[in-house]
Amino acid sequence: MSGVFTLYHDGRFWVGVYEIHEDGLVRAARHVFGSEPNNAELAAFAAGRDFVRLADEARKAPPVAADRRPTARLNAKRLAKLAKKAQEDEGIGTAAQRALRDAVTERAAENKAARKRRAAAEATRRRTLAKAKSRAKHRGH
Repeated sequence: MSGVFTLYHDGRFWVGVYEIHEDGLVRAARHVFGSEPNNAELAAFAAGRDFVRLADEARKAPPVAADRRPTARLNAKRLAKLAKKAQEDEGIGTAAQRALRDAVTERAAENKAARKRRAAAEATRRRTLAKAKSRAKHRGH
């Protein structure tokens, strides 16, 4: 099991993504920093409760299959070009994006079900209240 923390700017906020790679699967969670964090803030984040919460959230996230890259032998120039591109690459990997998307859709489904239950309970409460009020009017008191 290995973990990778990536910090990037998504166009509006600075976001940190923690990816856990294990057995060909990726789990990911993200933390929004807002403004650009300096080194001291990142060190405090890594040593504090927020990173522990982020790691727990990543462990609970649904796993997604990691992209497999071909293991064919590459010539030295191409390998150097790929290494340079990987160093310049910012942002999160596609597997991490899928893991985050799956986690968001899972939470959205849970929230939708809870919202429906609350609405049904409220409708039942209003119906019983209206029925009781109607009965009270017909009693003649």
